[in-house]
Amino acid sequence: MSLPSDAIIDRTPTGALPVIKPLLGWRVLVPRGGKWGDGISAALRTLGAIPVVAPLINFAGTENPEQLAAELDRLQSGEYGWLVVTSATTVDVLMSQGVRLPERTRVAAVGETTAHALQLAGYRVDFVPGDHSARGLVKEWPGTQADGPVLIPQSEIAEPTLVSGLSAAGIDARFVSAYRTIGTAAPAAVVHDVAAGRINALLVSSGSVARQIAEQFSPLPSSTVCICIGPRTAFDARAAGLTVQGIAEERSSAALVRALSDYVLESGDVRPPAAR
Repeated sequence: MSLPSDAIIDRTPTGALPVIKPLLGWRVLVPRGGKWGDGISAALRTLGAIPVVAPLINFAGTENPEQLAAELDRLQSGEYGWLVVTSATTVDVLMSQGVRLPERTRVAAVGETTAHALQLAGYRVDFVPGDHSARGLVKEWPGTQADGPVLIPQSEIAEPTLVSGLSAAGIDARFVSAYRTIGTAAPAAVVHDVAAGRINALLVSSGSVARQIAEQFSPLPSSTVCICIGPRTAFDARAAGLTVQGIAEERSSAALVRALSDYVLESGDVRPPAAR
């Protein structure tokens, strides 16, 4: 597609090259706060978008802290050959519990974002699947039965894909609830703006976020664009009744923003829908 529209060109001083900003003027809902929200908001601004941060989920401690503590003690004692980490929230739990991993225990991370969070926290990352998803990790799993059991600490509502998939391959995979995912009500002004079509796009970062979007904002205006992080989240979004316009190929914030930019450029919808 050609790039002729003034709507996506940020004018620069005379003599300088124009900067193409495909999301210029788009108001984009960012459904999580914290470091993730800050990072994705910065990426959106780089492309000309106006991020609207409205956390739709939050995290709380597990309802069974004794079981979690017991499993983490076994992890630190060397009982587990592998630790599988699927989110930065799990990294926060490991840090808050002061977990130190034995040399023999290897670490697998689902997605580059999770791997980066582990590394920032001082944990070694031994494996990241090329397909940044639970299914990708199961398919590409590098371990064997001889490595010993695999510990998978996740949200209490996590899909059983990892445990069931690894177990089917003969791996002793054990789930433990590391935290709870709870819904958070969006501010009334954001709810009003979504209903009025003044939020041009929604970023869907997980199945939990998809369900909150459906619960808090449905029915969405037909002009509102939903971009999902990975096929599994897209499946959950459709199951919740959302229409999905784009899917990030990787489970990362950069890929999520890129998927929205690609949708805008490929569809030719280079101006905010509300501006039409």
